[in-house]
Amino acid sequence: MHLLLKWKHERVAAAQPTNGFHSNAGLAVHPMIDLRQVVKVYETPAGPFTALKGIDLQVERGEFLTIVGKSGSGKSTLINMFTGIDHPTDGEVIVADTPIRRLNEGQMAEWRGRTMGIVFQFFQLLPTLTVIENVMIPMDLAGMYSLSERHARAMHLLEQVGMADDAHKFPVTLSVGQAQRAAIARALANDPPIVVADEPTGNLDTRNAAIVFDLFVSLAQGGKTIVMVTHDDELARRTQRTVTIADGLIVDEVRR
Repeated sequence: MHLLLKWKHERVAAAQPTNGFHSNAGLAVHPMIDLRQVVKVYETPAGPFTALKGIDLQVERGEFLTIVGKSGSGKSTLINMFTGIDHPTDGEVIVADTPIRRLNEGQMAEWRGRTMGIVFQFFQLLPTLTVIENVMIPMDLAGMYSLSERHARAMHLLEQVGMADDAHKFPVTLSVGQAQRAAIARALANDPPIVVADEPTGNLDTRNAAIVFDLFVSLAQGGKTIVMVTHDDELARRTQRTVTIADGLIVDEVRR
């Protein structure tokens, strides 16, 4: 399976890889993801609950970052801040040079569709559509590519994740590993510069987890910014940087 094949619309990275990952030398100095003193407070029946407590986090272009921490530590809340799924109570979130708090609902949907590929732990494939139709949906919603290009691009992406032979199957017929790879192909549909994955290997066996992780590595090598939430310490150690979240704070950071 040739995971490094590039679609004709992908930009070619100008810098040479370093230690197997994309180098940022010569590129814009602004981080791809920039969180500044981000606070998130939820109102609960028991009173206010502060899920994030003044988070500062910068993720560079082409970086592969993992976020680790115990359940309830704030990991999912953190990624919801820079995917625009939720909004901070205080602080600034700038992603791909866009202060996303200033976007209205329509602008946010368009921005997310073109900028962000999101891979959920439980796939969220639409059950009434075939695999290839699921992959084509983001292109349809964003109005990207012609009709013929959408089909060809979807097939190309399914080939990248080893799912071309299953393109016309419905999600209910797929194994867990197949469904997750189809979800990754869908996340890549609009060639987003950022891919965010929330526990993408949590429900996979060792073999399929390795396939998914290797695909993310290849995407980072190609210049995409990858942020992955994981409970797998072994996988985290294979990425460029790992931050640990506890009680809504970044308590540790390891660069490799």
